[in-house]
Amino acid sequence: MKVILLLACVFTSCKNKVEESKAENITALENKTDEEDMYRPNFHFTPNKGWMNDPNGMFFYNGYYHLYFQHYPYGNKWGPMHWGHATSTDMITWKEQPIALYPDELGYIFSGSAVVDLENTTGFSTDGKIPVVAMFTYHDMEAEKAGKIIDETQAIAYSLDEGITYTKFEGNPVVENPNIPDFRDPKVNWDADRKQWTMVLAAGQEIMFYGSKDLKEWNLLSKFGEGVGNHDGVWECPDFFPLPVKGTEDTKWVLLVSINPGGPNSGSATQYFIGDFDGKTFQIDESFQKEQAKEHTFWVDHGRDNYAGVTWSNVTTAEGGKLFIGWMSNWLYANDVPTEKWRSATTIARELGLIKDDNTYRLVSSPVKELNDYRGKKVVDKNISIAGETVLTTTEIISLSKTEINFILSDVANGKYTFTLSNSQGDKLKFGYDGTLNKFFVDRKEAGRINFSEKFSDKMATAIRTSDATELTGKIILDKTSIEIFYDQGQTVMTEIFFLNAPFNALSIKSDLESFTLNTIEINQLNFN
Repeated sequence: MKVILLLACVFTSCKNKVEESKAENITALENKTDEEDMYRPNFHFTPNKGWMNDPNGMFFYNGYYHLYFQHYPYGNKWGPMHWGHATSTDMITWKEQPIALYPDELGYIFSGSAVVDLENTTGFSTDGKIPVVAMFTYHDMEAEKAGKIIDETQAIAYSLDEGITYTKFEGNPVVENPNIPDFRDPKVNWDADRKQWTMVLAAGQEIMFYGSKDLKEWNLLSKFGEGVGNHDGVWECPDFFPLPVKGTEDTKWVLLVSINPGGPNSGSATQYFIGDFDGKTFQIDESFQKEQAKEHTFWVDHGRDNYAGVTWSNVTTAEGGKLFIGWMSNWLYANDVPTEKWRSATTIARELGLIKDDNTYRLVSSPVKELNDYRGKKVVDKNISIAGETVLTTTEIISLSKTEINFILSDVANGKYTFTLSNSQGDKLKFGYDGTLNKFFVDRKEAGRINFSEKFSDKMATAIRTSDATELTGKIILDKTSIEIFYDQGQTVMTEIFFLNAPFNALSIKSDLESFTLNTIEINQLNFN
């Protein structure tokens, strides 16, 4: 039998084969019950041990992508923050390195950024070595316990061995606290047009813009945030960069602002703003502001598990895009997820771009192209007639724990289209599009272990569809404990984690319509050890 015939089979006709695979999976599960086998992702970065949250200090240099991250190596819950470190040549396969920055007498090492000082503006270079300069927040826990507002300041450290080891600047802090709580997370970029370093810094519920010529002395340029965006929580982890508008000669500036709580589906999330920058002030675009006033749909990711994401410095894509990665969790339950040796993973690395529709600008994202190099076995089918619940694939055909799935629905009607991932233990993850509500959804209420937190699956995550195209496209990235869905060429993204009782072994689709045609489905197994 050809593989494509299995792709289009109706659920009842595939039942025997699925039942056979159930027994195989149960046997495998009995032999592999520890969390390393069940929950350690195949291709999303996790620390070998300990706690991880925000990505920090990402830069590209000499063929390597550097990822630092908030890290507590001595426990699986948030603790005294260090900067962990990992490197990669393709943003997919990572090698963990020794810890880069340790807390000291000035405080914990909170989030920040790193830049390659190619012109030696800092004067840190010796023997012709290019300095890498990390800027981070010192958090003074003793001051916090004493109830002092000024518990956070900004500091720098430099590396002369391409980011492996750092020396903290003896003149720290370089930015004192101006009596503001939650004064943190510096993100630095080189503004080539004005020959200055620009820093965005979260300050309560606004963003402060600073400028510097040498990364040591900083001047306040302006503030942004009053009366715009979501203010249901503290603003954190900003990022600021220009992007070309696809299909035009225009360039706009993008400001990312993470917020906790206040996300579109509760808890942590990252909003964005589009506008112009004159070297001092960021002015939100008029069309963007009008659309945002109608309904705030401008989120980097509408799922519950992509927070504090920022971009790599010293690199853009061939199309002028920026490279981004986020923390794949949510502060609602991050300390409680059912892993013990380590906690948390990053999202897949993504390329960010900018488009303009009839009304405004939209940020779009897609998995980095380097992921394509890991494609192995492929299954493709076209024009599949769907009536009732139809199995699209099982683990007899292709692995569902390291998979990329692409689909096209050419003529979306006012019906509900539901994909279901299922396994031998009765776990189900449902996701899809409800045309009657114009909303995407992800439902993990039956997706394995959920009782570790009442907030983990208390409701279904949804996102308004912003595209009015009749064709619906989707790219799905599946790992052991996560799904990342990119709809409409990345206009709407939803990322969710889960903890199954057994691996998924079937993917099916159904609708409340009597019948419809799934125009294309392409499933690529991703090859990882």
